[in-house]
Amino acid sequence: MPTFPLLALARTNGNPIIETEIATFLWQGKSPPLLLDDLHNWDDAPQPMTRIAPGLWSVAVQLPPDAYLEYAFLDPKTGQRVEDALNPNKVWNGINAWNHYFYMPRGGPTELAKPARGAARGTVSRYEVPTRDHAAGSKRTVYLYQPPVTNPVPLVVVYDGVDYLKKAKLNVIVDNLIAIKRVRPFALALVQNGGAARTLEYSCADATLDFIFDQVIPLAQEHLTLTPPGGEPYGILGASMGGLMALYTGLRLPHIFGKVLSQSGAFFVPELHSVIADLARCLPRPEIKIWMDTGKFDFLLEGNREMYALLKENIYRVTYREFSGGHNYTAWRDDVWQGLEKSFR
Repeated sequence: MPTFPLLALARTNGNPIIETEIATFLWQGKSPPLLLDDLHNWDDAPQPMTRIAPGLWSVAVQLPPDAYLEYAFLDPKTGQRVEDALNPNKVWNGINAWNHYFYMPRGGPTELAKPARGAARGTVSRYEVPTRDHAAGSKRTVYLYQPPVTNPVPLVVVYDGVDYLKKAKLNVIVDNLIAIKRVRPFALALVQNGGAARTLEYSCADATLDFIFDQVIPLAQEHLTLTPPGGEPYGILGASMGGLMALYTGLRLPHIFGKVLSQSGAFFVPELHSVIADLARCLPRPEIKIWMDTGKFDFLLEGNREMYALLKENIYRVTYREFSGGHNYTAWRDDVWQGLEKSFR
């Protein structure tokens, strides 16, 4: 394909240009930026661009046909990010910057994250609960989701719950799954993380378990129509450090949380991996059901593979899935419904 028609194509369809499983990024200017992306673990391996015509540069990457990728351009002289004028699609990366993004042809955002016409909707209410020295600060925000049913239902506690609510549209996904009868109804307690104390609170911390048991579950029991603990198993969900903490919660409180959903669990920290590994090896195996997923471009991929192998070796009931994405809430949003369906059919 001639060079300048490539630029015209990018101006029409957006960056990158996608042909089969190849995504070609273009840049027009006197000098090229570096490409940072999920596939190359961002700052670990910036990708240089090649001159293909006067003032025109490109770099190509091969991706699965259903992939979702976030990326940014970096000025190598200033170390600052620069806008991709050929791609208006941007998403906040949750840390300190906006990323551009795109889907490959067989990928796309889950339709379950959009309110379905005619589907009954649950209600979401906000509460402030005292931490009682079990978590950072004196109070913590908890959102409660009541599904659109009147009979008692089990509860799913969600670490980083505000992010799952606002970035992953978890309540909408649950509404839609219930409406199309892909899951039995369940309620949610979406717990705000501790901000600067998040890593500490999610590092296999028993104080966090105390907060969930002493404050969050009683709040949910007071305001939601729930089955009692010890009846139908409750669920616990989290991503990254929250995914690590979700598995730890299930191993430590299996009599309450019989369903564990861990997305891209942070099993890479040797000390914390050891804690989880020791529990998995040494405990009398609890009757919990575990669902794990992680992105094929995620820097935590190998740690998740190792944890899955360890759990299988110790005869846990575990389902493991890899999706074509990285470490971000868009990817988790697009995949979490599969874990919910597997856990609450």
